[in-house]
Amino acid sequence: MNTEAIFEKQGERSPARPRQVRRIVTGENAQGKSILVSDGPAPNHTTDPGTPFAQVVWVTGDAAAPGPDPAPAGHKFGFHSNGGSLLRIVDFPPDESYEPSQLARFLDDHGVRDKDNPRHFWFHKTQSLDYAIVLEGEIHALMDEGEALMRAGDVLIQRATNHSWSNRSGKPCRMAFVLLDLELSTKT
Repeated sequence: MNTEAIFEKQGERSPARPRQVRRIVTGENAQGKSILVSDGPAPNHTTDPGTPFAQVVWVTGDAAAPGPDPAPAGHKFGFHSNGGSLLRIVDFPPDESYEPSQLARFLDDHGVRDKDNPRHFWFHKTQSLDYAIVLEGEIHALMDEGEALMRAGDVLIQRATNHSWSNRSGKPCRMAFVLLDLELSTKT
């Protein structure tokens, strides 16, 4: 299935079609001069049923794919990358569009789901330091106790704690996540 078909299929599951992320990659030529190596849609995106549409833009560490592109089309990623970093753009649909059993299966497959009577179906915990940035829309960041409404431009520093994302707005919310391996993030 081509990328456009994936985006159309995803659009059927949420109120708006997610936009492809434009990824611009730099490098150096043979003379050591900086150049633009590539400029186009990020090739990696999720196709997991019942999950938000996510595009992995770049990866370092153990999860990076071998070869010149660490995040090629079709490469599967966990929530973070051991020994490195992962940049992911996620389009969260409104809460009412989820099928909680599909999302639970996805979280279980990654071994991160909170199974201790969580107050929201998205509760999970990863061993990473995450910078979560709202790009468009709004979303509630939920902790075991307390929550914060986040809007475009807000940043949450998620420090390997149990958490959830709740989109109660009726509209999609786009977020950027920079996930750092917990071992690396504690050394600085």
